[in-house]
Amino acid sequence: MKRIGVLTSGGDAPGMNAAIRAVVRTGIAKGWEVWGVKGGYQGLITGKILPLGARDVGGIMQRGGTILGSARAPEFKTEEGQLKALRTLNEQGIEALVVIGGNGSQTGSGALHKLGFPVVGVASTIDNDLYGSETTIGVDTALNISLEAIDRLKTTASSLQRAFMLEVMGRDCGYLALMSAIAGGAEACVIPEVETDPEDLAQRLRAAYQKGKEHAIVVVAEGAKYNAETLGQYFSSHRERLGFDLRVTILGHVQRGGAPTAYDRILASRLAAGATEALARGEFGVLVGLNQSKITTTPIEVVNSSKKEIDMELFELAKILD
Repeated sequence: MKRIGVLTSGGDAPGMNAAIRAVVRTGIAKGWEVWGVKGGYQGLITGKILPLGARDVGGIMQRGGTILGSARAPEFKTEEGQLKALRTLNEQGIEALVVIGGNGSQTGSGALHKLGFPVVGVASTIDNDLYGSETTIGVDTALNISLEAIDRLKTTASSLQRAFMLEVMGRDCGYLALMSAIAGGAEACVIPEVETDPEDLAQRLRAAYQKGKEHAIVVVAEGAKYNAETLGQYFSSHRERLGFDLRVTILGHVQRGGAPTAYDRILASRLAAGATEALARGEFGVLVGLNQSKITTTPIEVVNSSKKEIDMELFELAKILD
């Protein structure tokens, strides 16, 4: 093997740049040329590929986002688009590809693998919903951002003696919300994996004040049936009967931004190095992840056909600790 490619795809995650850096430098250490694909799978289709040297990735580790960029690529979902991408790789003499991203990105890597192209995925998504890795690049940074928001909301909630609700990202996975609630000492947590009754939630918040608490914080996942918008409307329309309403804060894409934590930088470096190691030993069509503190590989077919479940013991723990 003489030349490999690397791309980032899907939603950006803090630590992606550290992963790009590690792919480039470990690849060069193996005697390979490393080329970067600009704009994810769309860049593969249009041929936006450039060589990356060790100095090209210097000073990027502390930056959020991805220097390679990402873009939607509906054309890549078609066989024609995938064949265009494959043609670009062949024309550029790229013999293998490292794909840094989450579920959608690894679906794409699986498509290339089925076409016979050597590909290795690196687990990267703040949602932590990707099967094959206990934790993924960007999760720790996103958790710390939501934790800071909870701590700040507690200060003003205690001053005003009001209930506040914080909506965090995570798509259809409640991991970020659940772990944020535990770490932040929230009074309640609403996640897609557990049915929530707004009346029960109101009772729990009222009980918190009856116990003498000066604040009440609810952390809700954006993908929950009762997300911040619907819960806010419910409490507002029933304010007279419930006795209070909820002040809503939505983190949104703020949670993706900022410098990655030390943990995410180290995790990204380890996973990316694991990806080039997999390529070197001829192990293709796998996702590189972290399990029981060890770098592991999982067949991409298994990753894309499996669902990562939340540990419900943690949800019970959150209820006990609220």
